[in-house]
Amino acid sequence: MTLVLASTSPQRRAILEQLRIPFTIEPPVYEEHDPPDADPVALVRDHAVGKARSVHRPGGVTLGVDTTVHLDGRVYGKAADEEAARAMLAELAGRCHTVLSGVCLLTPGGVDVEHAETLVTFRTFAEDEIARYVSSGEWRGRAGAYAIQGIGGRLVQRVEGDYLNVVGLPGALLVALLEARAPELLG
Repeated sequence: MTLVLASTSPQRRAILEQLRIPFTIEPPVYEEHDPPDADPVALVRDHAVGKARSVHRPGGVTLGVDTTVHLDGRVYGKAADEEAARAMLAELAGRCHTVLSGVCLLTPGGVDVEHAETLVTFRTFAEDEIARYVSSGEWRGRAGAYAIQGIGGRLVQRVEGDYLNVVGLPGALLVALLEARAPELLG
């Protein structure tokens, strides 16, 4: 049996490889809609379900994941351009934000939808450091406009919770779901 990952994220792929979970990739056919007043937990959970259902085949095991950053009632998804990335990073600088991931596991035994929360505190940094980071391009395609596993790790002062969640897939939560629904995938 093989897990179907409803994602094209290289980070999620790397985490599954690191955890030695056999998988294939199926790009989701799902369009995300992020209403500005949406509850962030409901949002990531709904997106995870939508992604998983878009590629699921009966009898299979499918994983959908969605990750976002949340601070002061605002959801920080992927920055549209450099200006948006600079603005996001300036707002997160010197503050603690929450990284939320919704996880949906579809199996012959049912549907499991959970979420993980990790607190990330950024150190204080100046506009010139934001400009250098944004010029690296690493922010592209990243919730909150940073990649903790790359140069963006320089911005981080503290992490409370599952580090892999910040990268894009909460490993501990996934393993718990697989232990309950598809233990054969854990070897």
